[in-house]
Amino acid sequence: MARSGDIIAAVATPLGRGGIGIVRLSGDDLAPIVRAIIGRIPEVRRASKAAFLDSSGLPLDEGVVLYFRAPHSYTGEDVLELQGHGGPVVMRMVLSRCTELGARLADPGEFTRRAFENNRLDLAQAEAVADLIDASTEQAAKSALRSLRGQFSALIQEFESSLVDLRMLVEAGLDFPEEEIDGVDRSDLSGRLVRLQDAVGRVLSQSRRGSLLRTGIQVVLAGQPNVGKSSLLNQVAGEDVAIVTSVAGTTRDPIRESLNLEGVPLNIIDTAGLREASDEVEVLGIQRSWRAIDQADLVLFLVDATQGLTEADGAIIAKLPAGLRRIVVFNKIDLCSELPRIELALGDTRIYLSAKTGEGIELLRSALLQSAGWQSGDEDVFIARERHIGALELVERILVQARGQLRSPELLAEELRLAHKALGSIVGEFTPDDLLGEIFSRFCIGK
Repeated sequence: MARSGDIIAAVATPLGRGGIGIVRLSGDDLAPIVRAIIGRIPEVRRASKAAFLDSSGLPLDEGVVLYFRAPHSYTGEDVLELQGHGGPVVMRMVLSRCTELGARLADPGEFTRRAFENNRLDLAQAEAVADLIDASTEQAAKSALRSLRGQFSALIQEFESSLVDLRMLVEAGLDFPEEEIDGVDRSDLSGRLVRLQDAVGRVLSQSRRGSLLRTGIQVVLAGQPNVGKSSLLNQVAGEDVAIVTSVAGTTRDPIRESLNLEGVPLNIIDTAGLREASDEVEVLGIQRSWRAIDQADLVLFLVDATQGLTEADGAIIAKLPAGLRRIVVFNKIDLCSELPRIELALGDTRIYLSAKTGEGIELLRSALLQSAGWQSGDEDVFIARERHIGALELVERILVQARGQLRSPELLAEELRLAHKALGSIVGEFTPDDLLGEIFSRFCIGK
């Protein structure tokens, strides 16, 4: 990927038929290709109408051409966009003409990688491009745009600046121990580290909430047969996505439904009832239920409110993976004297509701968001990836360790260097090429 100097080309619009299709090119000098394909050099950064010509000078298509000269373009190189009619045959013909003229087909994400390598975007902003394209909710799109516009990167740069100041003070003391360094109050180092650690902690909290907008919450409905798992899925989804009958074992295969809960993607999975079974098909369904539970972020364990928490329910709860978050849902309160409510009991959050009537469903929605760490009205979060969170967690740990090295300047200086390196990995200052290849290979072709 990113063979410097190559001219790359790709169809930048989705496959299939559409009103408009775009072929995009980027490279060090596109003037010869531009002249060959439209017969002239158009005015830079101004849309104009043009015919797209084949090798004989005959039109393949006609549309709008946009020409950007380096470095004032998305990639930092010359960029040409040919906006024609969005038929797959037409796009293929125009793209083939570009390759005839010396361009090669772009790899996935190669345009954005070139923007990163030419300092048009840092790595966190480049990743936000893909996150904006992949956003599944309005909240996710807004958060990705905040990252793309550099809000997340600006905070990281503030932390780096603070670390540079700290490193300067500590390393100057190592290099010139006999000198008094102006402005250095060594007793204040601990306070500076605490303030920086607190600031990193706040951004880490924002990042974790933003990560939910990328990945969503994986929620599994589990419990014995006929406790109302499928009814609850239908109630939360607002439509009949699962078959509901009085016959135990109706659900065999997990049923997945993607929902939007206050802008947070929710992937909810209805599973087969958990019990001892002899039917071969039901046994397979139960095995799949346990696999889904193993991969869940949260389990909604359903109980029949008319019977309460039974010994069989307790046995299933005891088998749930250690550390897995769970909410115990007492369903069918419409058949008994229970009122809709939420309470804490024996270390579990318990919600009393009716999947049939909808009583208590809002309590469940609030509990789902709270369990995921989401706060209603979150407007300051930005899309973050697991590697961003991992780097910030590492910085937080290093800063704690650094506070324990105040009497050992050499060790303190090394801790600060490691923290600086971890922060730099977020925006791409200290990022290995193999990680870059993995990141950009997941982008769309043409982006």
